[in-house]
Amino acid sequence: MCTIFWDAEGILLIDFMPQKVTITGVYYADLLHKLRLAIKKKRRGKLTKVPLHLHDNAPAHRLHVGQAAILESGFEEMHHPPYSPDQAPSDYHLFPYSKQHLRGQRFSTDDELKNATEEWLKEQSELFYFTGIEKLRQRYKLCTDKGGDYVEK
Repeated sequence: MCTIFWDAEGILLIDFMPQKVTITGVYYADLLHKLRLAIKKKRRGKLTKVPLHLHDNAPAHRLHVGQAAILESGFEEMHHPPYSPDQAPSDYHLFPYSKQHLRGQRFSTDDELKNATEEWLKEQSELFYFTGIEKLRQRYKLCTDKGGDYVEK
């Protein structure tokens, strides 16, 4: 499994979970601390404002340790309506394009797949990431205007 944190400027952090490892609240909390360090390094000065953090309703995200890590990291959590893939930029923007790029390729090892994924992510322009976040802004507003109803497309 690959967890990707990104913003309107590009990739912040990529984490490839080892096989047969389950994401837990502790694992997720550790990722959030790594994310804060990545933001400090890659987006100097951006932590002077409270970064918004959007994640889905996965159990590890809702556990106390994960929620505490959000607060410790200084993030403000955006509300994510349940069962709303139309509100997850990675689901509607990032992953479909990456899957399309990787489709049909054969990889001998997990490392080859990881490298191909990382290279593709790095090759994308800032406009690609900006567009994904802009779509979120529009989708989030539409969902809010409809009182949280599911609004795919």
